[in-house]
Amino acid sequence: MSNKSIFKAVLLVFLGIVFGVVLVSNFRGVVAPGLADEGDVKIGVPSRLMQGGVDNRSLNRAFVDVNKAVTPTVVSINVVTKPDEKSGGMNEFFHFFGPDFGERGERPMQGSGSGVIINPGGYILTNNHVVGDAQEDQVTVILNDSRRLKAKVIGTDPSTDLAVIKVEAKDLPTASLGNSDELEVGEWVVAIGNPLGLTSTVTAGIVSAIGRSQIGVIRDSGGYGIENFIQTDAAINPGNSGGPLVDLNGNVIGINTAIATTNARYQGYGFAIPVNLAKTVVGDLIKYGEVRRGFIGVRIGGVDDVTAKSIGLDGARGVLIQSLEPGGAGEEAGLIAGDVILSVDGKKVNAANELQSLIARKHPGDGVLLEVFRNRKVVEKRVTLKARNTVVRTARNNDDDPDREKEREKKPATLSLKKLGMELTELSKAQKKDLDIDDGVMVSGVGRFSEAFDRGLREGDVIIEADQKPIASVADMQKILDAHTSGDAILLRVKRNSGLAFAAIEIP
Repeated sequence: MSNKSIFKAVLLVFLGIVFGVVLVSNFRGVVAPGLADEGDVKIGVPSRLMQGGVDNRSLNRAFVDVNKAVTPTVVSINVVTKPDEKSGGMNEFFHFFGPDFGERGERPMQGSGSGVIINPGGYILTNNHVVGDAQEDQVTVILNDSRRLKAKVIGTDPSTDLAVIKVEAKDLPTASLGNSDELEVGEWVVAIGNPLGLTSTVTAGIVSAIGRSQIGVIRDSGGYGIENFIQTDAAINPGNSGGPLVDLNGNVIGINTAIATTNARYQGYGFAIPVNLAKTVVGDLIKYGEVRRGFIGVRIGGVDDVTAKSIGLDGARGVLIQSLEPGGAGEEAGLIAGDVILSVDGKKVNAANELQSLIARKHPGDGVLLEVFRNRKVVEKRVTLKARNTVVRTARNNDDDPDREKEREKKPATLSLKKLGMELTELSKAQKKDLDIDDGVMVSGVGRFSEAFDRGLREGDVIIEADQKPIASVADMQKILDAHTSGDAILLRVKRNSGLAFAAIEIP
């Protein structure tokens, strides 16, 4: 090998060594541990979430700030209830929690719930089912600073399951009430209360649904209830009842009221009464000791796609008037059964509970402007609300009718509608007299899971109208069906034990 070649080889080796030293020194701490001092090893990497725009530190701070601002306004409520001779137990209060938790009997029982201070002078908002059955002078409030004060029940409202109590105190920390109408699904919320005997407990979740209805947990003595719940997955348990649901601005947007559960404990779904509804109730309870609520005087139901098709409405929207209370505000304003209420004072309503919730904020004498769909046109109706009128109906006794037995012996005409899954039978004179109707045909049979069954028709229902035409016989019904083709929808007016109602069926 020549001297020149040897020189090139040595030079390349030297340059390689220099390059390796530089490489190790510049990337020290990043290469394998064997090539760097152990003291310089870095554990972990910076979070990529911050780079994505999520400020976790601010979010954490928001929850801390909500707790500090709202928890002092939340109280624990201990109640001794009146003796109840009715059989009780958890089955009776499947969704509720609070003093009704557990067996009840002839002896007084003790229970607990939560409440939120809404006035520095001692007014506290809670649930009716927490204090509604309390013995006199047997409601005790424990403040966040551990003071124990006797409370007086100012008023209760079983229709919304809300109540107001008062303690004699001044300058109490007071909660801020927000606007539940602006709430959106997905927002963070915090539930604060005293679950399972654990005071001042804070849980967090999101709003998982709004306008939740048909839970079946709120009913007054007349069977009326306003259910328009905020649903949340913030953990709620027995004892949270009456406590606040709060947004991240520290505003109360709901009152925790119920849970859906199979074991009397939290399983992921809690329900809160919107605070905007509570504001109206609170004002009345403090001022009058009772709620003075306005009513339209209508029995209502939802509108689905089949019902919309049957009346010519462009889509499933609005609330269908099933029947009207005689002499009620709706009847006086010119509303009729079959009208579809689309909006109240410009606010759209697409479910019965939405209409109930909006009207429940009004008082007798207040006027509301309704947008109504009738005969394929939209009209406006101004309604002056009235107080609720309880109508008592008595059944007539026709056992002494001499023609009754003869009528029963006659074999009525029948019509079998196999595609719809129901059978119709003509009514006798005696049956019409009993039902207080002039005409109609009886639904004498309904096939399970048939079109008629799925649309809510049941054996014993009486069809008095079809396609807005009176039905006097099964022949009338057959004539109307023959005038329609497959895919058409027909609106039926039905009389049943609960009153008049509409049911739409689609011809298969």
